[in-house]
Formats: sequence, structure tokens, C-alpha cells
Amino acid sequence: MITGRHRGLTPWRCQTFPLYARLVRYGFRKHATYVWAALAGAFTNSVFGVLRAFVLIALWQARPGLAGYDLTDAVTYCFITQALIGPMQLFGGGLAIPERIRSGDIALDLVRPASLQLWSLAEDAGRAAYLFVVRGLPPMVLGAAVFGISLPDGPGRWAAFLAGSALALVVSFGWRYLVALSVCWLADDRGVAVLSLVLTTFFSGMMLPLRIFPGPLRDLAEALPWAAMVQVPADLYLGTAPVLESLAFAAFWAAALLALGALATRAIRHKVVIQGG
Repeated sequence: MITGRHRGLTPWRCQTFPLYARLVRYGFRKHATYVWAALAGAFTNSVFGVLRAFVLIALWQARPGLAGYDLTDAVTYCFITQALIGPMQLFGGGLAIPERIRSGDIALDLVRPASLQLWSLAEDAGRAAYLFVVRGLPPMVLGAAVFGISLPDGPGRWAAFLAGSALALVVSFGWRYLVALSVCWLADDRGVAVLSLVLTTFFSGMMLPLRIFPGPLRDLAEALPWAAMVQVPADLYLGTAPVLESLAFAAFWAAALLALGALATRAIRHKVVIQGG
């Protein structure tokens, strides 16, 4: 008798895609239960977006054409970045892995007939989709109503922006996944979390466009993975960066971080550190 296993296709592998699709839906529905928290985040992002917009307006009025952006581009950039905070989880977190490592439940996750990394990515994609709608769109709508932000001028730019945002999510997940797994080797991961917050906030373009950084610092920031989380999708939205080069850059870092995450997952299979119980 020839089974699926002898053909090289185990039953769970045949069902891999439906499984991850269900996990995306689960991640969406799970975070949809926290609607008031999401709305509070949307309100906060919108308010801070207005404050940041006035700062950028003052800066661009003093330095017209700074970084190759006009004033409308600068304000639009501000609200795009505010909209990406929730979906990209720019301030860290979003994964339950650290808590499961401390409780020891990670041992159960590692013996599932499915990849821990892809399982987590699918759930995170569902979370990001929900937060993009509930927490990401309100700042954009407010920016359009108050400041008149620009919109992509055609379906090609919309497609480039959506593709860049999808890759940005994978890069963000890849980085946060590595930070989460660090709990296996550290007694206290708060230092890593703070370092991650600083690096992500500064080098992603969240605070200011990376283009205004001076010389070598700009070159360094634009080459690091955090740039793919905010700067790349924002530039694709504005049409101020080459599409294929920008997408290739984001795809490179997405693949690199996922590969590192796969190696780290393999490492913790041999060393599961149970903290706090």
C-alpha cells in the first residue's frame, strides 16, 4: 500500500495552506474582540499624527523641498507612518511567544506538525489586517480631512504600496520573532525589547524620513532592515522611490530575517528554557 508519506506528502502537509489561511482568519477575529482598544489606539495615532504634522509643516516651511519632498508629501508621510504603527507593531510585541516560553508551553508549540514560525506569521498577518482597517485608516482619513494629504495617482502605485506593505509586515514579523525567541537565552528580555524599540523607531523612518539623515548615517539607515518597515512603503505610496528596487530590498530582508528565524527555531528545539515555572 502506498501512503501519502511514502509519496513524500504527509496528510498535514497536504492541508498546510488551509491551515495557515484559517490562522490568518483566527488572528483577525482574535484581535477584533478588542475593538475598543483598537479604536483607542486609532484615536491616539490620529492625535499624535496632527501634532507631528504641524512640526513637519514648520520644518518644511523653513526648508522647502527637504529630502526631495514637498510640503504635501511631508504631511502625507506623517500620516502614512501613523497608519503603519499598529499593523507593523512598530513599538514591539504582538507575539505571544515570550509568555509561552516562560510558561513552558513553547514545548507543545514545537512538537506541532506545523512550523512555529509560519504559524506565528499567519496569526500576525490576521492581526495586522485588522489593525490596518481599524487603527490604520482613521489617521489617514483625518489627515485627508484636515490637511489634504495626497493619494497614489494610479492603480500601479496602489499595487506597489500594498506589495511594499505586505513585505514590510514580513520584515517586521521576522525581527519581532527573533526578539521574542531571545527569551530562550535571556533571563530578562526587557533590555532587548527596549533596544528593539529604539532601533525600530529611529531607523525605520517612523520619527523622520531617513532621507534627511546626514551622509553616512542616511546610507546606513537605508540599508538596514528597519527601513523596509516604514520608509519603503511610504516612498512607494508617494511615488518617490523606484518600485522594483524598493520591493527587492524589502524582499531581501524579509527572506533574510525569516531564514534567521528558522535557524533560531531549530536552535530552541535543542534548548528550551522554561522561565518562571
